[in-house]
Amino acid sequence: MANTVSGAYFMFLFCVSDTVFGLFRYSIPEELEIGAFIGNIAEDLRISVLELSARKFQLLSDDGKQYFEVNVENGILFVNERIDREQLCIESSTCSISLELAVENPFEVFPVEVEILDVNDNSPIFPKSRMTMQVAEFVGPGARFILESAHDADVGTNAISTYKISSNEHFGLKMQTRKDGSKIAVLLLEKPLDREQQSSFELILTAVDGGIPHRSGTAQIIITVADANDNTPVFDHEIYTTSVLENTPKGTLVMKLHAADLDEGVNAEFKYSFSNYASQKVRELFNLDADTGEMRVQGLLDFEKSQAYELEVHAADNAPNVGHCKVLVRLIDVNDNAPEIKLTSVTKMVPEDAAPGTLIAVFSVTDRDSGENGHVRCQIPINVPFKLQTTLKNHYKLVTSDILDRETTALYNLSISAWDAGSPSLSTKKYIVISVSDRNDNVPLFTQSLYNVYLMENNTPGSSIFSVTALDPDLDMNGDVSYSILENQIQGVPAPDHFTIDSKSGSIYALRSFDYEQVKNFQIKVEAQDAGSPSLSSTAMVSIIILDQNDNAPLIIAPLRWNNSAAVEIVPHRIYPGYLFTKVMAKDGDSGQNARLSYELIEATDLSLFTLGLYSGEIRTTRRFTEQITTTQRVVVLVKDNGQPSLSSTVTILFRIPANVTENPSERIDHPRRAEYFSDLNIYLIIIFGSTSFIFFVTIILLVVLKCKQDRNSVRYISPTTYCCKRRNSNDGFHRSPAPNEPLNYYGADQTLPASDTYHYTVRLSPESSKSDFLFLKACHPSLPLSNVSVGDTSVR
Repeated sequence: MANTVSGAYFMFLFCVSDTVFGLFRYSIPEELEIGAFIGNIAEDLRISVLELSARKFQLLSDDGKQYFEVNVENGILFVNERIDREQLCIESSTCSISLELAVENPFEVFPVEVEILDVNDNSPIFPKSRMTMQVAEFVGPGARFILESAHDADVGTNAISTYKISSNEHFGLKMQTRKDGSKIAVLLLEKPLDREQQSSFELILTAVDGGIPHRSGTAQIIITVADANDNTPVFDHEIYTTSVLENTPKGTLVMKLHAADLDEGVNAEFKYSFSNYASQKVRELFNLDADTGEMRVQGLLDFEKSQAYELEVHAADNAPNVGHCKVLVRLIDVNDNAPEIKLTSVTKMVPEDAAPGTLIAVFSVTDRDSGENGHVRCQIPINVPFKLQTTLKNHYKLVTSDILDRETTALYNLSISAWDAGSPSLSTKKYIVISVSDRNDNVPLFTQSLYNVYLMENNTPGSSIFSVTALDPDLDMNGDVSYSILENQIQGVPAPDHFTIDSKSGSIYALRSFDYEQVKNFQIKVEAQDAGSPSLSSTAMVSIIILDQNDNAPLIIAPLRWNNSAAVEIVPHRIYPGYLFTKVMAKDGDSGQNARLSYELIEATDLSLFTLGLYSGEIRTTRRFTEQITTTQRVVVLVKDNGQPSLSSTVTILFRIPANVTENPSERIDHPRRAEYFSDLNIYLIIIFGSTSFIFFVTIILLVVLKCKQDRNSVRYISPTTYCCKRRNSNDGFHRSPAPNEPLNYYGADQTLPASDTYHYTVRLSPESSKSDFLFLKACHPSLPLSNVSVGDTSVR
């Protein structure tokens, strides 16, 4: 056997590499030794040997058996497992093994078909090594008896080519060829039989195949000469042909055979049966009724396994004389096989920035049915960023058709649908799970581009004042956002010196306490940056508005105080009601309601003698002075703001009323002082307080001069003890006409202005409505009415 195969190897071994529409085809004989050369894949694919390993070369087989292997070091395709064509393809006239060669970078698939050529490695075998038959002696020359044929597993020229019979005087041998190409032996009676001369014969039947060298098989034929009936049952047809659908139910009638015997009585009785040549498989699929000749289905018919069955049926009487016929059963294909989807390669993870056309999967679709039943179509859903591309017939590539976005869809459960053209159509689906891997393609975005933060002044350093949030839809490190404050300036100082931010939570903390009176608002720039590579970032502005807190008490700037008291000389008793003694002026470093000041007379020597403007701070007389009025009047004024809680300051003012109206108001009343009340320390204190008062006095002059320049309607401030008056036509303010030739006296005036002309005085607040910083007197034309006094937006009549 080994020598035969080896000889066949040298006679038939040849490899043909043929490319038809991308298909590589090789031909080899069966039973080659393991390691036998088939072809050079690297040369045929035009790929260098070095690329085979680099491109991850793979050899894929349809049935899972590795009959072949490729040496990646030299690119040679060789036999890896014993190949028995008869076991692989049974009796098929053609036999081939389909392979797929796959390489990556880029991914390519090359279909390969290896045809397995038959080698004459099987001898013809008869179903029985000993066959017996009876022949009536009266049968004349020319009678034919079909003998059971031998079976040879080989095909083509290696199949049975001829039959021979041992030499004898009465019988010869004739061969017949069936439609399928197989040959049968027919025993031919050439000389009449004489039972009395010879009652039996022993012949040797030999079946010879066409292989080189020839193989043969033998069987012994025992012929008994009988004196039985002389008629053989004869079938109506030599060949019966019918067609049935595959999957025909069991018990279905296929056909009814009929034979006739011209004998009478028991000699005309016969039975139907399958010949011994019928295989066990056929006997399992069909049942033949021995009496009626009805042939019925008793097994599962499958078109995909066999498309036709050829049967030999006998009708044998009691002689026995045997009649023969052939039954050919063709199967009609039924669409009973759904398409099959076979995945060759699948990429389960694809980056979201993959370019359109990126390979995802390679697969093939097959249908075991034939004709329209096996014509297959394939598609995927239309609302996905993927598409199918056809490579070969029923071979497809799944590639991307659009840009993927993980933030929109992170996972695709893609269905591949395939259906045939049968009626009804059969279909199948296969699902591919494709995960989209994240790329850092999203910038962290703040929930707002500008945040307004309101912060109360005098805040606690280190406390959280606000929290910003930036969102990044990316995953893991690409979506891990950290926060920082950029190096912008706040009053010339870097922002990180004033604030810090938690890099993870975005909480902003103040590192110092802020004073509304120094800074009212500012902006800091916050950056959000992810941890991707390269990292992406965005910024947002945080506008911090400092809210005022009532933390400044009113500051009294006029009249000038000495130990919280002020001495003012005024004209004596003849002062008319409403006479302006002085004006208390104060300012507050806060703003809004916290800087809205009001004045209150909380203490006086004679409360009925004075009135105080609630918002103007003007101290006026309520009546004329009499002789009984004390020459020194003490007044305590409270100035408070409108904050919560309210803050206040007080000032004590002393008024001195000379007894003689003719006295020079500028004269001072000197009281005798005792020497023990004075010392060197007192003198030093007086000098220090005098210097301090002088500096404060000069500061007030400068502030008033600047204020007068800013307000065109304001009265120019000449000195801290005098006011400037000018004539103007105005209806606002307080107007009063003093008595003729009466001097004008008011606080801080060491002079008495002659009243030869009549003047009206208007009291106005500073132009800033929210702060009553200064109050000015303006002389008005005497022709205007003297009936009201306006203080800012407050009128006193």
